[in-house]
Amino acid sequence: MRLRRLGITMLLILLGGCLIPETPLIPVKGASSKDWNSQTFWYEPWGASGVHKGIDIFAPKNTAVIAPTPMLVIYRGDFFQGGKVVVGLGPKWQIHYFAHLANIAPDTGLIATKGDTIGAVGDTGNAQGKPAHLHYSILSLLPKPWLIDASTQGYKKAVYQNPIEYLKAQ
Repeated sequence: MRLRRLGITMLLILLGGCLIPETPLIPVKGASSKDWNSQTFWYEPWGASGVHKGIDIFAPKNTAVIAPTPMLVIYRGDFFQGGKVVVGLGPKWQIHYFAHLANIAPDTGLIATKGDTIGAVGDTGNAQGKPAHLHYSILSLLPKPWLIDASTQGYKKAVYQNPIEYLKAQ
């Protein structure tokens, strides 16, 4: 009986995360779709990772990076090629990854509401010496196998979501 209750609770939590409505913001203050190249998601060849699994939103250094949706901040700090990064868990069980930040907002806590400043556009990590930008990726914790295709690393499209399609929902 206890195990059944636990299963029902987990199912409700899973469904609850999928039912939260979203109208996402572009995660760089004042940016528009003109500030990224629409061909960069899954562009190849792309350095050590092979393909580019996000988009780069260009803006002047220190422009505010904002939470596109409410999210639980699960990591903030330095992360290899990403430099200074913030990682958040948003609705629909999606992980939002913000990289190359010039800085992380000191008041970024466990919860970021939509529009909260979480950092600033920069050139940290492997973006040093390149124009300041935000690398923005979205990963789904609930795989979407119907998105798999024959492109290089196309099987990873089951978890890596196209940020351009996500932002069109706004």
